Amino acid sequence: MENMQEQEQLVNINAALAENLGAYMGANDAADRNEKLTQIDYKMVTFSLAGKDYAIDIMKVKEIAKAGRFTYVPNTLPFVLGVYNLRGEIIPIVDLRLFFNIEVEERIDDALENMLIVTIGDLTFGVVVDVIDKVVGIQKSTIQPPHPLFGDINIKYIQGVVEVNNRLYILLDIERIFGSKADSQVIEEENARNMLIQNTSVKEDIPSKETKKTEDKAPKDAKDVDLSFILESLSQMRKFNVTSINEKWVKNRFIEWEQERGKDNTQFTTPEDADEFLKSFYSNYNASWWKKDYADAVYKVLPDNTAKQIVVWNPGCGKGYETYSLACILKKRYPEAKIRIYAHDVDLLNVSNAPLMSIPADVANDWYAPYVTTKANNEYAFTSEIKNSIMFEYHDCANTNALPVVDIIFARDLISFLPSAAQSALVADFEEKLKGNGVLFLGQNESIENNKKWVPKKTGNITTYTKQ
Repeated sequence: MENMQEQEQLVNINAALAENLGAYMGANDAADRNEKLTQIDYKMVTFSLAGKDYAIDIMKVKEIAKAGRFTYVPNTLPFVLGVYNLRGEIIPIVDLRLFFNIEVEERIDDALENMLIVTIGDLTFGVVVDVIDKVVGIQKSTIQPPHPLFGDINIKYIQGVVEVNNRLYILLDIERIFGSKADSQVIEEENARNMLIQNTSVKEDIPSKETKKTEDKAPKDAKDVDLSFILESLSQMRKFNVTSINEKWVKNRFIEWEQERGKDNTQFTTPEDADEFLKSFYSNYNASWWKKDYADAVYKVLPDNTAKQIVVWNPGCGKGYETYSLACILKKRYPEAKIRIYAHDVDLLNVSNAPLMSIPADVANDWYAPYVTTKANNEYAFTSEIKNSIMFEYHDCANTNALPVVDIIFARDLISFLPSAAQSALVADFEEKLKGNGVLFLGQNESIENNKKWVPKKTGNITTYTKQ
């Protein structure tokens, strides 16, 4: 009986979807249609997540369905249940509850899930929710601006809230949830660059050597450094973008550079000059195995955490040296917890080879020894526990990233090599993804201490950040 009622409900909602499409495609009586639209000019499909009422624009919903037994796809994010064959079209299935970090009961293999089939541009998704309710018609003018108190999800995913028949619906912005940040990045980047130029008194025209000789105003203090050629040359030659995150280091480095090269020989003529300038920027053991001193230092600054699972985001993982080192320290620091590290990089070769990495004998016999095993060919490799704790993925952190909330973000020497707009967006992502008691690691010459949303803490040579 219950299944029959659910089936009848699905039929009714799909009929409403079809009726809605017909209304928009063309009605016979224009006068009647206009009269109805003065009363109802917006329809939404309503559903529930963890007992709360949500809705999305009916124009984004292709149909309603119940399905199960999705085909699992390895190395996907936790909220992706797999793929499903929808009448010959293979579509990804996303559990909206897991996406928003809502607890989900353990699944039964043959259980059917309630799905909204939604379309975003040319893409189609199956979105799993708790219960699908009905189609509700409203006046668009009754939609109120979002407020963080209305839901357990990030406010940026909320289009608005609306009350209907004494029920408050949180209207989700489905395009923002599944969309990309890249659309407005060019404009944002240009604005950020102009702001930096304004704040640092940078001029677009690089003064000639003769002009510099005439002016004879070599900077005596880091605050007075002209970053004009630094800004352009580092960006063009090495994709290093000067912003407030690294500006202090760049100014101090320029003073050293001037002393090394002389006042009339500070401009970069080759990429090798840029490499020489950046040599001291990189953090300790940035692209190599960690020595015991640094491993111990990281161990000391990791916060107490009694959670059963420690989730870590390691964007810019490179070849994996840092990720494996971090995994070993985390296992030492939280021996009873399950460690889960999402290691991302834009170098496909690196993330493909990292799971197959062998370990040099001198490294295997150092502090890594408890986490190393010997293969049949007598080569050293990390234990299955360490390997299984890491998910290496090809991903550009400048694009939308729907990771679960995490306990630790380890992103050394990454932000500075992103466009300025992407830097701001990534720091905002860090704030969104990090738990309240979580900790953020940046490069030793990168800083967000002027960002009021973050609290810095310096321990020895390592500075970490927690959310305000």
